[in-house]
Amino acid sequence: MIGIISRRLLQSALVLLAMSFVVYGLMGLMPGDPIDLMIAADPRLTAEDALRLKALYGLDQPWTERWVRWLAQVARGELGYSRLYARPVADTMAPAMVNTALLMLTSLALALALGLPLGILASLRPGSWTDRLVTVLATASVSVPVFWLGLMLIVVFAVTLGWLPAGGMGETGGGGRLIHLILPGSALALAGLGQYARHMRAAMLAEAGADYIRTARAKGCGPARVLLHHQLRNALIPVVTIVALELGGLFSGALITETVFAWPGMGRLIYEAVMGNDFNLALSGLLLATVMTLLGSVLADFAYWRLDPRVRVR
Repeated sequence: MIGIISRRLLQSALVLLAMSFVVYGLMGLMPGDPIDLMIAADPRLTAEDALRLKALYGLDQPWTERWVRWLAQVARGELGYSRLYARPVADTMAPAMVNTALLMLTSLALALALGLPLGILASLRPGSWTDRLVTVLATASVSVPVFWLGLMLIVVFAVTLGWLPAGGMGETGGGGRLIHLILPGSALALAGLGQYARHMRAAMLAEAGADYIRTARAKGCGPARVLLHHQLRNALIPVVTIVALELGGLFSGALITETVFAWPGMGRLIYEAVMGNDFNLALSGLLLATVMTLLGSVLADFAYWRLDPRVRVR
């Protein structure tokens, strides 16, 4: 297992290197640069000042050379300086990462806690009213736009009933942040539980006719033990893949939801960095999402190894 994880980490490092090259090149193709924006904002700067500043920051060199120099800086732990926020990129991203992790982990936990039991319940009696009801709920979950769902939650629980705040993040202590987390977390959870319910149902039905299930029943295993110890364990494998892919979104943020609820997370931060031509901040945020997606893939391999004994043999 150590060898498999080591190979996966090496592959992930190569993919990250290639992605940094591609993202850096795409960012370099964006019209204008920080010096052009600086000149537009300050009419006192001359063309000679622009040339001098571009030479000072290396913007007059090919982007491939700048990419190599940027890699050397990242290797030393230097992510650069944010032009929009006038402070280091790491200091700018840290609070947004915490806020996004809090929102996304909460919504993911709620979606799994609701979606997986619904999928299991629907698989017990295929074609029944329970199965049809769960299918309708799952279809509605994946079909309803998250921004519309968020607005409806605000109208009902914030405007009409006045039970919860409509947006923002509130104070750190005293449960203020937790109260502000309820609506955006619920919107993301309701929009995501449908895919988990559908995949869980499909995986459980696929495993229900397997030979090992019939063997377990023939040996006298009770229905609950067959369901939870044998069938569920193997049915979780495709669900683990979906959860692993969602890990990248944990730190890249949910732009639409964060915008609707004015939640200061990574989604809004990356969007503002791209629109504001904040090169260092946008690049670091996009590559962070890549790192988390690759990390999720590695963790998924480890989960496969724990769930499926056949993986341990290879």
